[in-house]
Amino acid sequence: MKRIRNAVFGLALLFGLGSCGVNQAWILNQNQNNTQVNLGSNNFQVLGQVKGAAEVDYILIFGGKNRRSLFNEAYSAMIEEADLTSGSRTLTNILTEEHIGGIPPFYYKRTITVSGTVVEFTR
Repeated sequence: MKRIRNAVFGLALLFGLGSCGVNQAWILNQNQNNTQVNLGSNNFQVLGQVKGAAEVDYILIFGGKNRRSLFNEAYSAMIEEADLTSGSRTLTNILTEEHIGGIPPFYYKRTITVSGTVVEFTR
């Protein structure tokens, strides 16, 4: 009986502490702007990828920011890096990723990364 209890405890411990990270990725249309563009000809140029990240630490489930404010901070960092004010530029293919790592419930870190492609329209 003691061996079974120890085996069950060992498996529960192995299962509970076996993985210290969780990943999620969402591909969502976060940008609800309605803009019409004519893509009948090659009138655009892909400038590259931009990304922004934000993270917060939690100790005993107490921490700083919630998920929405982390997303807003990461999105703002991505917009700032994209430099949309210089030219006729837009962001497309926006991807939001979330990583949770650590040893819950004692300590864990949540990181949200938002990335996208910068496209510039030429005349």
